[in-house]
Amino acid sequence: MLAKKIAAEAAVEFVQSGMTVGLGTGSTAYYAIHKIAERVKEGLHIRTVASSRQSEELALQLGIPVVPLSGIQEIDVSIDGADEVDANYNLIKGGGGALLREKILAAHSKQFVVIADESKQVDRLGKFPLPVEIVPFAFNLTLLKLKALGCEPVVRIADGNTFISDNGNYIVDCAFGTIEDPAALEQQINAIPGVVENGLFTGMASAVIIGYEDGTTRRTDITR
Repeated sequence: MLAKKIAAEAAVEFVQSGMTVGLGTGSTAYYAIHKIAERVKEGLHIRTVASSRQSEELALQLGIPVVPLSGIQEIDVSIDGADEVDANYNLIKGGGGALLREKILAAHSKQFVVIADESKQVDRLGKFPLPVEIVPFAFNLTLLKLKALGCEPVVRIADGNTFISDNGNYIVDCAFGTIEDPAALEQQINAIPGVVENGLFTGMASAVIIGYEDGTTRRTDITR
């Protein structure tokens, strides 16, 4: 937990008064939201948009101003976690089921800051099953198309029921094994009718902050 916390707190240094800030979802983003709340209490003036109902509710509980996405045109910085980060700073995200909204926020952010603990670092993506958001209609046919790409797709279950995203869709966890070309696979998956979005975030990170259990962090700024 220490590694996640210190990475998250280091990322909040990107946030300055007057900014519109995107709030990620998940256990590492949780710490970032708490740190942002501390700074708001100290006088930081920002507005935020959230990538999930869970993050929005937490922000409001902590006194962070949250605005509707319909009221903004761009985001200054988004801070979010990752399930895997490869050597080229491509990501797998979606373990929390919010990958679609997370990708929308990241795509519309001037800076997308990724936070993770050292266990999330990999040479190549794929050990963590890739989450894919699909529409419920004819989902069995969508699964066949996903399987044809070389994975074992499994519809996510939570508390004994099919997991439903904030968008009313299913999440399918796809075990590909090692992903040799993340950018190509991202496009192949999204070309399948019935797929809404997938958890490959290729070429999107502006900075990656890795936290270590010894209390240190490593920040990498990425030039695209």
